[in-house]
Amino acid sequence: MDGNAAPPPRPPLDVLIAAPRGFCAGVDRAIRIVELAIEKYGAPVYVRHEIVHNRHVIDNLRAKGAIFVEELDEVPDGVPVVFSAHGVPKVVPARASERGLEFLDATCPLVSKVHREAERLVDQQRHILFIGHRGHPEVIGTLGQVPDGAITLIETVADAETVAPADPDNLSFLTQTTLSVDDTAAIVATLQRRFPSIRGPRGEDICYATSNRQAAVKELAPQCDALLVIGAPNSSNSVRLAEVAERAGVRALLIQDASELDRGWLDGVRTLGVTAGASAPEVLVRGLIARLETWFEVSERELAGATETMIFKLPRALQAA
Repeated sequence: MDGNAAPPPRPPLDVLIAAPRGFCAGVDRAIRIVELAIEKYGAPVYVRHEIVHNRHVIDNLRAKGAIFVEELDEVPDGVPVVFSAHGVPKVVPARASERGLEFLDATCPLVSKVHREAERLVDQQRHILFIGHRGHPEVIGTLGQVPDGAITLIETVADAETVAPADPDNLSFLTQTTLSVDDTAAIVATLQRRFPSIRGPRGEDICYATSNRQAAVKELAPQCDALLVIGAPNSSNSVRLAEVAERAGVRALLIQDASELDRGWLDGVRTLGVTAGASAPEVLVRGLIARLETWFEVSERELAGATETMIFKLPRALQAA
């Protein structure tokens, strides 16, 4: 074989990139809180639970001096602690205060809004049907805002069909912020059919970023042979994006980064869609494109989508940091 022979030409691949994608305002704020806390207090700064669900973000913050733990008991005395963007039960900051720990709450303000709604409804002595995924940190945090028994968790339409509240005329519903828009609408419709007097939240609980990213995938999917979602397997909003694509009839795969993509998965794909969950940094999208360019002659195009301008304020303790 001629050692100077040109390599075989790479096959063409059209890559359509969803917009918006990647970081939302709540994730930006949470990451910045950890970074500023390290600048202000010095390393280490402890973080209860993953600040957001993305291993690349976690590894980067760990390299800067963050230590991630699951429980407050793992935080030593005399060091600051940050609570994750998903929110925590009320008992967590209460225990931190009892120990004299300085803490910073990185809970997304849109999650905090759901917490306040739950408290308001309990004050009104209304029972809450909370639509969400059991075991998710955001759900644990929301359930922990109110007394035991004040909330019933609804995960599916089947749950909505069978739930039997003690006072069916005194109900309200709230939702996790990172759910499937379509699934949630079906559950809400079931609850409204069964309990015509049920009250919904003052504003949409599913956050703008979740809704926008799902809408972008719905627009993108019909134009693609397959779709890649960059995000963590424990990231609710990322998992939902893959589900949205599959329901639109497009083969979808959730990957944490380009290293998880096998070349064979792309066999027969001429047009590939790409998006990223709300906790996935843009650098991972660029890394995926770079890997694709080693296999294909890539033609890249970003679709037009909703413009996001939301910015959330930092905690007062860090605003001058």
